[in-house]
Amino acid sequence: MDIRHYNEWIQIGLNILHYRKEQRLTQEQLANACGENGVSRNYIQRIETGVSSCSLDTLMDIAKALDVPLYKLFEFKE
Repeated sequence: MDIRHYNEWIQIGLNILHYRKEQRLTQEQLANACGENGVSRNYIQRIETGVSSCSLDTLMDIAKALDVPLYKLFEFKE
């Protein structure tokens, strides 16, 4: 991950965590809901904590699995 965008990835991860918890989903459930091939639970955990970045395609899969518009993952609190 490019360190220049670390704070943004932290915010995106926190938004994913917020919406996942709001829907009472586990990381495993979210991972399984992310498209045909899905992603691993570990990868969801790494995205939520800002340890890993991900592709836009993966973010779109996550937003769809959470049933939120993609832009909601990019709403940063000041």
